[in-house]
Amino acid sequence: MAPAAAGYFRRLTRKLTEDIDQLDAEEMAETSEASGARRACDCTRGEEVTMLGRLRSVEACSKAANANIEAEFFDGTDTVTLVWIGRRKIAGIETGKTVLVRGRVGERDGRKIVYNPYYELRDDS
Repeated sequence: MAPAAAGYFRRLTRKLTEDIDQLDAEEMAETSEASGARRACDCTRGEEVTMLGRLRSVEACSKAANANIEAEFFDGTDTVTLVWIGRRKIAGIETGKTVLVRGRVGERDGRKIVYNPYYELRDDS
């Protein structure tokens, strides 16, 4: 068998047998890196970053008068919590949407967080 054909069958077998979530995470990480965005796993507290990824979950947290929207952002390498303070709903910010976000990374309970990030909705293709 020719080396090119062997490589094709190896990749095909991998796609058919590997975990779909793992393949999706790898694809997102590659897309993010190709766009020039920073990988979430490389971001540290205090840095101003631009990241590209997908919203895994979006939740409106209305605690008394304090309304917040919290979203779990995932770029294939790590998760970051995005919080928009004083908002009950933002058009387009929905689970499964691909977004480019920019903001300063903070830390809450040992997890990465960005408050009031600038965002651009991207095509989900």
